[in-house]
Amino acid sequence: MRRITCLVFICVLMMVLAVSAQALPAPTTAPDLAAAIQQGPPEPPPAEDTAAQLEEKADVLRARKAYEQALIYYAAALRKNPNNAVLYNKRGIAELQLNNLAAAQKDFQRAVKQSPHYAEAYNNLGVISYMQRNYKKAIRQYEKALRLREDSASVHSNLGTAWFARRQIDKAMGEYARALELDPDILLHSSGSGVAARILSPEDRAYYSYVLAKMYAKRGDVERCLECLRKAKDEGYSHIKDVNKDPEFAIVRTDPRFVELMGKPAPEE
Repeated sequence: MRRITCLVFICVLMMVLAVSAQALPAPTTAPDLAAAIQQGPPEPPPAEDTAAQLEEKADVLRARKAYEQALIYYAAALRKNPNNAVLYNKRGIAELQLNNLAAAQKDFQRAVKQSPHYAEAYNNLGVISYMQRNYKKAIRQYEKALRLREDSASVHSNLGTAWFARRQIDKAMGEYARALELDPDILLHSSGSGVAARILSPEDRAYYSYVLAKMYAKRGDVERCLECLRKAKDEGYSHIKDVNKDPEFAIVRTDPRFVELMGKPAPEE
């Protein structure tokens, strides 16, 4: 059986909760830029490059995790196009990858100032608040993003993670359910347009895996349910035996793979 990971996109980069940029086709790396990535800091960005060319090169560098180099190119692009909300958002993501939260926050704020209806930037401000463990503020930012773009699976997933952090599990599961309606695989992979937020503590990750298993069981998705149960067990969830009595798992308890994973339940007295 193919293993499917159950980590969401919540946190520390680890991080919790999807940082959003505009989806871009993978640009072709120019030979000089590829060499710069491999050999160290690039030469100063070419003065003749347009803002769009500088942005594309910055995207290549960021995709290859050369974040400090990417920042140089985003800054050069912003000098030529200082009112571009997308550029501020992308630079903020690069700052976030370097754990420069204050700089990232300023860039996301600049993005929403330039474009007040920029849902992705509000979502990313939510990521900052989540990483600062200000979950109430993160929820407000995610809800603001959803008012602008209700059909964003990643934002619903992030909002679910913030509710989870506040132990409001019913609300968290509601947001995860909506995220799965929009993208059935959203909880199993990072967003193609950014970084997924993740649960911070080991104890919470184990509980989170159990909650996801319960949710997949309710949806009738036995394979993903079992995979999440395996993660919860491996991560040391302290109440894993609840799987033998929680009604959501009735659909999987007769599956031979469940018995193999969890063993036969003890007979009721």
